Amino acid sequence: MSWTVGQIADFLQHLAPTSRAAEWDNVGLIIGDRNHVVERILTCLTVTQPVVDEAVSRRIDLIVTHHPVLFRPIQKLTADSPQGGWLLTLVRAGIAVYSPHTSWDNCAGGINDHLAELLDLVEVRPLRAFPKARQLKLVVFVPEKDRAAVMDAVFAAGAGIIGNYRECSFRVSGQGTFFGTESAQPVVGEKGRREEVDEWRLEVICPENQIDRVIKAMRTAHSYEEPAYDVYPLWSEKERIGEGRWGRLVQPMSLTDLAETVKKRLRCEGVQIVGDGGRLVHHLGLACGAGADFWRDALRHGCDAFLTGEARFHDCLAALAEGMALILPGHFASEWVGVQHLAERLAQQFPHVAVLCSEADRDPLRRL
Repeated sequence: MSWTVGQIADFLQHLAPTSRAAEWDNVGLIIGDRNHVVERILTCLTVTQPVVDEAVSRRIDLIVTHHPVLFRPIQKLTADSPQGGWLLTLVRAGIAVYSPHTSWDNCAGGINDHLAELLDLVEVRPLRAFPKARQLKLVVFVPEKDRAAVMDAVFAAGAGIIGNYRECSFRVSGQGTFFGTESAQPVVGEKGRREEVDEWRLEVICPENQIDRVIKAMRTAHSYEEPAYDVYPLWSEKERIGEGRWGRLVQPMSLTDLAETVKKRLRCEGVQIVGDGGRLVHHLGLACGAGADFWRDALRHGCDAFLTGEARFHDCLAALAEGMALILPGHFASEWVGVQHLAERLAQQFPHVAVLCSEADRDPLRRL
């Protein structure tokens, strides 16, 4: 069975919705032809010249990189710059590039969840929960002859999605009444008298930002001159996903012992800590990469320590002054496990595609 760039991109979009990425991020399919058939995928943390050379030599069709290429707008694409040179190489070789970045950090089962699992955290919750997109309920009254057409139209326009289920609805039969004036053009019955019509009450859930489109689709499919419908707001709760994570350690341990555990399980050369090494850690907050701005969220949730890839000097001083311990395994180490995990997910989903983890991707920092 063959798979295309577009089909794999659609899977990645479902796995880590780009709507959950940070506003400043550049995620999704960045380079490539959606119709190109994919036989070999390469995952990496960052696209660099060595990674490009590796992709070409290993006949890769699609690179899934955590950090996006073309992160900032460019006005010229020439071989005069290092980035321009390898971008042109990718284009000439027909290699597509997809980046999930912060959407993979934040989604259920993404990097932050994987870090929490590696460190045996329980009762895991987001440091900053996403508000759920506000949901509305559309109720429309349709005659039997319009029922299938109206349902198909509202589903196609984006209504009827609940979690992993599509085309969800509820209907119940009843009788509707109307009295058409002289200027009315009723589809059923006659104007000038009260009519009773057998109808279906059809209910569907719809995201608030799709409601205008769904109503337009409903009206187009409905045969009535003036379809009767209602829109109800629904209670909205916070998502169980969001930015960062925090939870309770199954077994409390000292900051030093926890740092050693992090070093072992992330397989990194070394770990920096901020705070008293003997401090007992019961609750830990975490955010992969350069997530130091989340330490105050961890403090607010009552965490004893916060783990992230890297932090600026003054962030370390501020955290220390507020009584928050930090564990810093390095940017690369905090996210590389997520790259490997994503390669495993892709291999499971696309068993006939060769999924390779980059061997050329390296941490630019070295500890002597």
